[in-house]
Amino acid sequence: MLWRMNLHLQNALFDLAVNRAARVTALLGMGHLQVWHQKTRFAIRIPIESIRAALESRPSGIYHWRGGERGMWHEGKAVTP
Repeated sequence: MLWRMNLHLQNALFDLAVNRAARVTALLGMGHLQVWHQKTRFAIRIPIESIRAALESRPSGIYHWRGGERGMWHEGKAVTP
């Protein structure tokens, strides 16, 4: 992994990145993921391939990602914005 921090922080950062990327791509389309990833300070620490893989598995409806890279989609809105 390119980033070094404790597992709890890694999971929280990954969850935040996936949930924010989900909002951006829902509004602007997956074509904007690369630009968003490059311009977002915290997201650049996470491989874009990992974010893309999570987004591609997103079910339709209102869901949020939780659990880090090994996480999954959960029904409802995310606790963090």
